[in-house]
Amino acid sequence: MPGNDPARLSRRDLFRMTGLAAAAVGGSQLLAACGGSGPGGGGNGAQSAGGILIHGATGGGSDDTLDAHRPVNAPDIARVSNLFEPLLFWDADYRIAPALAESIEPSADAMTWTISLRQGVTFHNGKDVTAEDVLFTLNRVAGKEPTSAGVALAPIIDFDGTKKVDDSTVVIALKSPYAVLDYLLAEYTFGIVPADYDPANPVGTGAFKYKSFDPGQNSVFERYDDYWGEAALLDELRIQNFTDENAAVNALLANQVQTVDNLPYNLVDSVKGQGGQTIESNTGAWVPFTMRVDAAPFSDNRVRQAMRLIVDRQQMIDNALSGYGTLGNDLYAPFDTAYASDLPQREQDIDQARSLLRQAGQEGLQVELNTGPGIGGNVGIASANLFVEQAKQAGVDVRINRRSEFYGDQYLSYPFAQDFWNTRNYLPQAAVGVMKGGTYNETHFDKADVYPQFAQLIETAQRETDEAKRTQALQDAQEIEYENGGLIIWGFRRNVDGVGAGVSGIEPNRYLPLNAYKFQTASVSG
Repeated sequence: MPGNDPARLSRRDLFRMTGLAAAAVGGSQLLAACGGSGPGGGGNGAQSAGGILIHGATGGGSDDTLDAHRPVNAPDIARVSNLFEPLLFWDADYRIAPALAESIEPSADAMTWTISLRQGVTFHNGKDVTAEDVLFTLNRVAGKEPTSAGVALAPIIDFDGTKKVDDSTVVIALKSPYAVLDYLLAEYTFGIVPADYDPANPVGTGAFKYKSFDPGQNSVFERYDDYWGEAALLDELRIQNFTDENAAVNALLANQVQTVDNLPYNLVDSVKGQGGQTIESNTGAWVPFTMRVDAAPFSDNRVRQAMRLIVDRQQMIDNALSGYGTLGNDLYAPFDTAYASDLPQREQDIDQARSLLRQAGQEGLQVELNTGPGIGGNVGIASANLFVEQAKQAGVDVRINRRSEFYGDQYLSYPFAQDFWNTRNYLPQAAVGVMKGGTYNETHFDKADVYPQFAQLIETAQRETDEAKRTQALQDAQEIEYENGGLIIWGFRRNVDGVGAGVSGIEPNRYLPLNAYKFQTASVSG
């Protein structure tokens, strides 16, 4: 929704709904508490309806993890979203809302951020959440080996100045300003963990607690009765891995699982016709083609531009998404107010693609496209097959390599591949996806000749507290990616999840599938 800043709007809405006044300090705004209820509302003491919900997830494997700060695939994300919680939430409308923090207040220069923790929150082992736990989490995600949640923090956080004020207050000090730090603190990859955290026996604050885990197979979680918000209605949540999207849907229709995320679009009508439900959400999610800018032939920008011009974007949306999507323009973060919507919409131009390939000495180009199961439901495979046909028009021979464990040891090394991303604003996405040191820097964009200029614009935007100036810096950075980047972003998905006939309490969400995988609001009947 370009033109609106979800995070800023949410603050205003939050103050209006709760009757609290915003304290503006040098242009900053205080994020106030919503009271004692969790993301489901209602506070503690909710009566449980009981039962078991089994969620069918695709894309996992032997490298599956329960690590709060290192999720990679969709099953990982589902697990960490139920076990752990960040200081802030992205709500269903992709707006910032309080979570484990009652408030987070920046200084006027965005050099320090004061966190006031919600009272009465306990970990699954019964221990109170304290400032020490927040400090431990900060060190874990942004320390010597930063995780995806900490790659943007690692260069700027001043650990000497970051300190506990009291048991429920932490001050984060920065080496340089970061005007939208709250964006980072709301990511699902920033779950707060106890100071004695052990990923092999994970303890978090979520509505479900760990029971068992078999990587690549299944995981089991029990309701946490002392959850700080509304206790889960379910007795137990199980996450079952599937290597094939069709198998997951068949299990849904046979009532062997009750939910499936990222429903294959070609099976939506089948699910509806056989008594299932669908949950549809407008999102900023995308399934790009990724080109390594430091690997031949994509190290030549003329080849990268040719590949972008090969794509018939509307055909991708019509066929790979069955119409459930909107046009992309090789730029991510469409909900960000700084989204560069004024750049010319890139369209298929086979003649120009051929010309660029000829100039680069790459006529008759042959390339391998790496893909696999679990990449946006079946969107990865469907769009890969379409690209093969579209590329033939430009004389490019694309051979698909469908890897059974796409997210294994070779992930991030493929010269030409696909991937999936969920909704994020521009700076957090750039931090993990394209910046030097980014956890998922799949295009190796930091090796591009234009990267120093790009990185300087990103640094300027991070520091800038004036929204108009920050927007200009971000739009200049986007233009560099538009002209020189390694991503082909052909569209944004309307997410469709499959839900069994007896399941209720799952609502649309612009951030992540299945109400951001927050299954505590779900109930199962029959």
